Amino acid sequence: MAADPLSMTFAALADPTRRAILARLAEGEQNVTELAQPFKMSLPAVTKHLKVLQRAGLISRGKQAQWRPCKLEAAPLRDAADWMEEYREFWEARLDRLEDYLHTLQAQEQEKRGPERS
Repeated sequence: MAADPLSMTFAALADPTRRAILARLAEGEQNVTELAQPFKMSLPAVTKHLKVLQRAGLISRGKQAQWRPCKLEAAPLRDAADWMEEYREFWEARLDRLEDYLHTLQAQEQEKRGPERS
């Protein structure tokens, strides 16, 4: 069964090397050799990471003569951010309710203690 695009995006982002590659591509197009420079791995290993990113739609690879530039594609990242935003709003609402409850408890505790003596 094929994975949905969001699952493929998160699976691709789960690896720190792939996240580092995306960060480099955010600065502009680069070829495989340029992308591999900071990593202590072979070019075939970097190519495997690029294939995962490409399958997830996070990068595209062009062909200009002998140069095969890789380019960041932002749409899947935007989709992942949109999905996470829904949950951020949910948790913020929950934390706001917790804060209100804690303020209520503090006020009740203050009432039990009575007026503070100077």
